[in-house]
Amino acid sequence: MSIEIKLPDLGDNIDSGTVVSVFVSEGDSIEEDQALIELETDKAVIEVPTSSAGVVTKISVKNGDEVKIGQVIVELETNGQVDNKEEAKTEVKEETKPVEEPVVEAEPEPVKNVVAKQSSVPSSVDFKIPNMGDNVDSGTVTSILVNIGDAVEVDQGLVELETDKAVIEVPSDAKGVIKEILIKDGVNVAVGQKIMVIDAVGASEKMAEPATAPAAPKQEAVETKSTVKEETRELVHDPISSKVFDAPKNKIAPASPSVRRFAREIGLDIHEVPGTGPGGRISVEDVKSFSKLRHQQKGAGQTVGSPVQAIALPDFSKYGETEKEGLNKLRQTSAKNLTYAWSSIPHVSQFDKADITNLEKLRKTNGKKAEARGGKLTMTAILVKVIEAALRKFPAFNASIDMANNEIIYKKYFNIGIAVDTERGLLVPVIKDVEKKNIIDIAVEMTEISQKAHDKKLGLDEMQGGNFTISNLGGIGGTGFTPIVNSPEVAILGVSRAEMQPKYIDGNFEPRLVMPLVLSYDHRVIDGAAAARFLRWVCEVLEEPFNVLLEG
Repeated sequence: MSIEIKLPDLGDNIDSGTVVSVFVSEGDSIEEDQALIELETDKAVIEVPTSSAGVVTKISVKNGDEVKIGQVIVELETNGQVDNKEEAKTEVKEETKPVEEPVVEAEPEPVKNVVAKQSSVPSSVDFKIPNMGDNVDSGTVTSILVNIGDAVEVDQGLVELETDKAVIEVPSDAKGVIKEILIKDGVNVAVGQKIMVIDAVGASEKMAEPATAPAAPKQEAVETKSTVKEETRELVHDPISSKVFDAPKNKIAPASPSVRRFAREIGLDIHEVPGTGPGGRISVEDVKSFSKLRHQQKGAGQTVGSPVQAIALPDFSKYGETEKEGLNKLRQTSAKNLTYAWSSIPHVSQFDKADITNLEKLRKTNGKKAEARGGKLTMTAILVKVIEAALRKFPAFNASIDMANNEIIYKKYFNIGIAVDTERGLLVPVIKDVEKKNIIDIAVEMTEISQKAHDKKLGLDEMQGGNFTISNLGGIGGTGFTPIVNSPEVAILGVSRAEMQPKYIDGNFEPRLVMPLVLSYDHRVIDGAAAARFLRWVCEVLEEPFNVLLEG
């Protein structure tokens, strides 16, 4: 039977290549996976193998030709069977084989007895740091809440951990007695790291697997299998976290031969590719995704995982006495995020002033209403509601830019972050669903989250999902500043201290309370004229709040 061999998908962002060499001639007998042509892409020179065995009946390309993905390059006469299906079966076998459990031949009743005995006797459980949410992979121990010998319940707090976003309690997943504590205050621990050993009483569901382990004689048989299988089995069963598994370089990457070959042909180290399959199994799609990520970051002048290049500091001790203090996790993360935002977002700042004389009178008049509900009616609380209205009128400010797909993402919800100054550093809790709340509701919620920020009680979810940020330094002082956009948002409003200024009104100068405002924005999404209109509209609403009711 005659089949066509087409140029396969070579990875994201590669849609064509130039033929450098043709390795076969018409009439040649070829085997499956034998190289047909050598192709030069914009990333590498690679060999393109055949997916079937057979005899070459026609060659459709020659040296120097530009060929595209899906274009026919060779026609083959096979012996009536196309090996693609067989290859797919082989792939499935290769990928599922390492995760197969060894067959344990044991009598049903004795196994049940063993399980029953083990469940009635305390068993040692290794307690590891669980997955704490997106982009949180480590934290610093600020307090150990238990001692050796303490009895603990399920969900009881064991340690207090400071991450780059919040201070959180890490709860126990088993009931029992603390046998070992392997950490101390001030150490940095990673997700999946063992920090305690618990003598579990009636081991929890998560720890039920060890109780059903096969008997020792059969285990010896398993140990005689290849090292590769043993390592793969270990990767499959390690439940350290639900994050994508990164294969350590000192172990064999869990990938089939065809996936390894594909990675090699497009110039990637298979050990660098994170796998998304069971136990970190690496698929062709994983290789393509990693290739796309590397290509995008190179296009942005970066390499995967490369930090911004730092300039070596001089030896300050030559000039006088110095003292060193380590950055806490919050400062470390702020440094990384702000550096990224400043270097990746083309910032522009627009300045304006709002006459808030009348609004200030209204604020003081209605302040007791907020106090009655446990809040404080501040200018920031009013601004949150004004900004929500502004985002409705100017949707470009309630957006994010996706450079990878050349898209702007417009959001239909209104979550506004409030910058809060704490002893540990800057935190940005988020007021969510602002459109569903009045100004008193917002004032009460702001008072609560501000207190939680100072008490280190903010949860991760309370600092995520913001669309726009307000930073108010008016309580401290200053006449103006230029805030950095909180990526992936596209704008941030800076507020400085209001002061009495003379204003020319109807032929006379009058003292008016004037508040300086500054809008920093992402020039990729927002043009200067749009920013000027946005900030002027905000100022006009602050001067005449009735405008919001008129215009919506």
